[in-house]
Amino acid sequence: MNDFLYKIWFFVQDGANTSASGPGKVNVGGNEKEVIEQSLLDIMIDSWYIMIPLVICSILAVYIFIERFLAIQRALKAEQDFMPKIKDYVNAGNLESAKALCVSTDNPMARMIEKGIARIGKPMDDITASIENVGKLEVYKLETRLSVLATVAGAAPMMGFLGTVIGMIHVFSNMMNDGQVEISSLSGGIMEAMITTVAGLIVGIIAYIGFNYLVSKVTKVIHKMEGSSIEFLDILESPGN
Repeated sequence: MNDFLYKIWFFVQDGANTSASGPGKVNVGGNEKEVIEQSLLDIMIDSWYIMIPLVICSILAVYIFIERFLAIQRALKAEQDFMPKIKDYVNAGNLESAKALCVSTDNPMARMIEKGIARIGKPMDDITASIENVGKLEVYKLETRLSVLATVAGAAPMMGFLGTVIGMIHVFSNMMNDGQVEISSLSGGIMEAMITTVAGLIVGIIAYIGFNYLVSKVTKVIHKMEGSSIEFLDILESPGN
């Protein structure tokens, strides 16, 4: 009984020790017993079949977030006097200068207006349809790979839970093979289960936050695109055009 209680105490006190692994001996009831401390890194290495996919998912999520963030930021940048210049050029009938301004301005709004300028002279419905089609393509480009980020956000915690299940299978397998409950045989599987769960949740939470942040930025770009298209159509429908 004393031996069992000591093992519980030792597991609680020293089981979470993340120092380097190494054997040691302790005195229990007058008898020396060998104890092996397992570091956090060792447990993560033992769970390589879960940790490696999680590391790949985390790298993929970070890459997609940074790449999409920079692309969306470029889409949000626009010259303050872009639409006033377009209005002046269109009212003056200087469509070539209006097109040149659109080409030199690298954002979705300018590409939509450029398409609309190219359709000037055709029915208003055709101009509106062409602008909407370009807008849909631009939104599609902005949302490229966001679905992958959403997949990582959902799959990473599931991978972590898979590691939990596998770790608990190891626990019960050790119990069945040993024929008795020993803290030393249980601790490895329990730690493996907990670490993979935590790692999966961390990757999933980061990917989920990043995905929602980028979606909010894309929504902001869409609103600016809608505002620019409406303003351009108002210019075409104004008296004198």
